[in-house]
Amino acid sequence: MTKDYPPATWRLILEPHPKPGALNMATDEALLREVSTRRSPPTLRLYAWSPPALTLGRGQPCADADVARLAADNVTLLRRATGGTAVFHEDELAYAVAVTHDEPRLAGGIAESYRGLSAALLYALEKVGLHNAEASAHAEHRGGTRSPGEIRSPVCFELPSDYEITVGPRKLFGSAQMRIKGGILQHGTLPLSGDIARVGDYLTAHPPAARIREHALTLRDALGRAVAWREIVDTLVEGFTAALNLTLIPAPLLPAERRLIDQLATEKYANPVWTKKN
Repeated sequence: MTKDYPPATWRLILEPHPKPGALNMATDEALLREVSTRRSPPTLRLYAWSPPALTLGRGQPCADADVARLAADNVTLLRRATGGTAVFHEDELAYAVAVTHDEPRLAGGIAESYRGLSAALLYALEKVGLHNAEASAHAEHRGGTRSPGEIRSPVCFELPSDYEITVGPRKLFGSAQMRIKGGILQHGTLPLSGDIARVGDYLTAHPPAARIREHALTLRDALGRAVAWREIVDTLVEGFTAALNLTLIPAPLLPAERRLIDQLATEKYANPVWTKKN
């Protein structure tokens, strides 16, 4: 299963108890910052969300979010540091990979690095019985432009990027990437169950549910059965180990990381100035 990657050891952070969105986003950014300076080891983090949240991409207009509906349903509105468009987070497996810029598994451009990690994601899906998932280049993202009159979609899961995971034409794994001097963060989400179209309830455009379901699905939709968070976590750990030639060592966050997480959560991700900046 391994490509020609040299063996490496990464830290594994497992967080089975869901956290609020501001803490999740602050943790991912803190890992990137600390790993990029080599104060922290390369890290795979696996986590979950609670309460439900809607995240906007870094450059996405805040006007895309139906703020009144979000407040009425007690759904948190957040802005990611990574790009892309809106994602609804509830019953899902989320992952984050933070590595230095010279990590060969994320070598090259963004599309190539997606392809590197997709091998581990596909391995996990195979292990839970999903045999028709794939990661391939999508023609509409090979430098092409939108068709005349085509409307920008505010929904992340409607548009697969190169080497994101799909089942047929429908997107299953959504991922995004952020690069700073010395480091790379890729994080993403696998919706496990529920209604994939629920994101549309919280967008001012209110995209039709049928259209969203035509382009995206949950793992339960794909398999026809429910998969527990821990089951897919175990296969994902196996996938990173086997497909990427890694040794994963469970270890906690470091004190400096915890301090930075608290700072970022308070000053950035829970701050309405950041959330509403566009």
